[in-house]
Amino acid sequence: MNRRVMLDTLVTGGVGAILSPLIARAANVEASDRAVFEQQLPHLVLDKWKMTALEVTYAPGEMDDAHRHPGFVFGYVLEGSLRFRLDGQTETTYHAGQMFYEFPGSVHRVSGNASGTQPARLLAMIFAQQDQALTTPV
Repeated sequence: MNRRVMLDTLVTGGVGAILSPLIARAANVEASDRAVFEQQLPHLVLDKWKMTALEVTYAPGEMDDAHRHPGFVFGYVLEGSLRFRLDGQTETTYHAGQMFYEFPGSVHRVSGNASGTQPARLLAMIFAQQDQALTTPV
């Protein structure tokens, strides 16, 4: 076997050895796709509506005052844990990777960091008519 054939064999084998785990990992990513959250939406016509995505950060133990949003809200906890309660519901703690939904006009009574020592961050996606304030105090 000459040097060129041996080099080609080693390179081809080496590339295969390097790429095999990457290809397998990519296949597993597709296989692990899963629904994080599903929510039925109210019947709406979204003409002149907008979606605003806000990153909200809470210091350890920080809580918001009661408030409401004019439209509906999807929240996704990015980091830490979030205490959450709407009027008529029991208080829930959401952790990083979990989502929640606020129906239009609901009063958000409890919203804040569930930890006294670690920060919490969430992505709030607020859907509302373009001319309305995103949050109003109660």
